Amino acid sequence: MKNAHPTGDLPVAFLSDIEAAIGLTNLKQGDTVANLDYGVTPANFGADAVAFPSSTQEVASIIRSAAAHGVPVVPQGGRTGLVGGGVSIPGQIVVSTARLNRIVEIYPDERVAVVEAGVTLQTLQAAASEHQLEPGIDLPSRGSATIGGMVSTNAGGIAAFRYGVMRHRILGLEVVLPDGSIYSDLTRVVKNAAGYDLKHLFIGAEGTLGIVTKAAIKLEPVPAATATAFFGLPSVEAALQATRLGLTVEYGHMRAAEAIWNSFFSLTAGEHLWSAADYAPDYPINLILSLGGGDEEQLRTQLGRIYEELYETYPDMSAVVATSQAQEAELWRLREDTDLIYRKYPAAPSFDVSVPLSQIEAYVARCLPELRAIDPAFDPYLFGHIADGNLHIVLNAAGADLTPEKTAAIETVLYRDLTRSGGSFSAEHGIGSKRIHALRATADPVKFALMTRIRSTIDAGHPLNPGKVTG
Repeated sequence: MKNAHPTGDLPVAFLSDIEAAIGLTNLKQGDTVANLDYGVTPANFGADAVAFPSSTQEVASIIRSAAAHGVPVVPQGGRTGLVGGGVSIPGQIVVSTARLNRIVEIYPDERVAVVEAGVTLQTLQAAASEHQLEPGIDLPSRGSATIGGMVSTNAGGIAAFRYGVMRHRILGLEVVLPDGSIYSDLTRVVKNAAGYDLKHLFIGAEGTLGIVTKAAIKLEPVPAATATAFFGLPSVEAALQATRLGLTVEYGHMRAAEAIWNSFFSLTAGEHLWSAADYAPDYPINLILSLGGGDEEQLRTQLGRIYEELYETYPDMSAVVATSQAQEAELWRLREDTDLIYRKYPAAPSFDVSVPLSQIEAYVARCLPELRAIDPAFDPYLFGHIADGNLHIVLNAAGADLTPEKTAAIETVLYRDLTRSGGSFSAEHGIGSKRIHALRATADPVKFALMTRIRSTIDAGHPLNPGKVTG
């Protein structure tokens, strides 16, 4: 017997179980699904129904019923992912963590927060800041990215060079497994040698091994002051030298080093009408460098010393130092307003690679002409976290305008030799459904076989997020 919803493939008994578990108003079907915000891609809501549980127990109840009825489950957080990790199809049910949005507790002396999976990064940042603390991780999508999604994709972001990626921020997790059982280990301490550290199975698994419902996260002290400069530089080597100087300042510490190549800078500066005296618009690479410490004037002095040392080698460079929080925000908008690309080129193919620092200049020098050999019109937008080698490359082309053959040729250029050189074709966006072929092509075969074995063992025939990561 089929669901009365005309396009649905979900059993009526299953839907009745879900309604009983979470309430009728928290189960969306049919036209009500179409009215929800699908996030980055409409395919996120291809499923027949979307459930909004409000507790770990409700998630477990949904998963147990789905397992009993053979219904695949697709977990979703803020739906900001770029690799199709949350897409769904008819015959599946989406489980959203939107109502799992409570900050359970912040322990200021321990510098730890325990939060539910649906809490956004921005919400956690605001709550932690009341105690002069921060999560040690930041993303431009902070307003919509959820902690559970960030755990599931092992998110990186702006501060990874200093505080690590999500894997380094998590102390403990609560996770609902594919059979509906609950793995609960909300450890709040750094030192823990009590057997296998199983939380790492779920960090970066993109919901294929379980649905994260709570996390214990390390927090870091917020500096009393910050100072930010914007450098116009002639080369990647100049940007790397500026980064090295930022890492070795005599006072304070470096909080961010974000590189913006000219194509992307021209786009964002033009949109936001940004300019500065004596700052030319055509530097090959621009760098946002941010310092943190106890005294703003001291930090600006350090930025001045960085400029002076760089100027000795690169006398054609320029620099702007923000003198207010408003000016600092203007500089960051030049890096973070990536939506401009997708408004100009809908569904533009984006790539997210990690390159060893010593090879960034050669990598960019090789890739750009090879991409133009595929299509002379290609002038990709390039930006990223240069302190850890994470580059974002977005094509200046709408996704619909690229054939599968051309996309494959682009990937060949961008991914070639990355793994062999110690880099990665996926730095922080994950695998999802779009990068499975790249994982198969680049991963050590024993690693991929072990991933598949782990998944089949934990999944045990009750599929979570089918068609993602390992396929």
